[in-house]
Amino acid sequence: MLISLTLRVNGASETLDAPANELLIDLLRGRLNLTGTKEACEVGECGSCTVLLDGAAVRSCLLFAFDAAGKEITTIEGLAVDGRLHPLQEAFMELGAVQCGFCIPGMILAAKALLDVQPRPTLAEIKQHLAGNLCRCTGYAKIVAAVQHAARRLAAATRPEAGAAAP
Repeated sequence: MLISLTLRVNGASETLDAPANELLIDLLRGRLNLTGTKEACEVGECGSCTVLLDGAAVRSCLLFAFDAAGKEITTIEGLAVDGRLHPLQEAFMELGAVQCGFCIPGMILAAKALLDVQPRPTLAEIKQHLAGNLCRCTGYAKIVAAVQHAARRLAAATRPEAGAAAP
């Protein structure tokens, strides 16, 4: 049975017919060619398939595509704006937090969900928020440092300029 779906993916509207049992990860990777979303454990344990659904980090391997109908989906491909990487993406590259890269899209999106609601997270909050995203290449130190670096950079970018009236 096919269901007609309208989704907003990375700011663009997509209307397509999908099988009722199609998983969101399969739609994103197989039909929309957004392969930055990785498929690994297929049971929601590793976080490699993390995307943002209306700003919240979710496991796309656990959601049917129809669960995302009418919602905003952001994949790693949707973070860059006008060819400029998001500060989280820049921080991961600058601090060498990218090992093989397989888990990194999910890590970055989980971190973005955190920074969107808590712009100045503590070390404990960062670790807790990333706990559901597994990396098999590193001890997480550079990943956590990259999130801290991006948080500082984003906070500095949102401060009122010196001499300007604060809102």
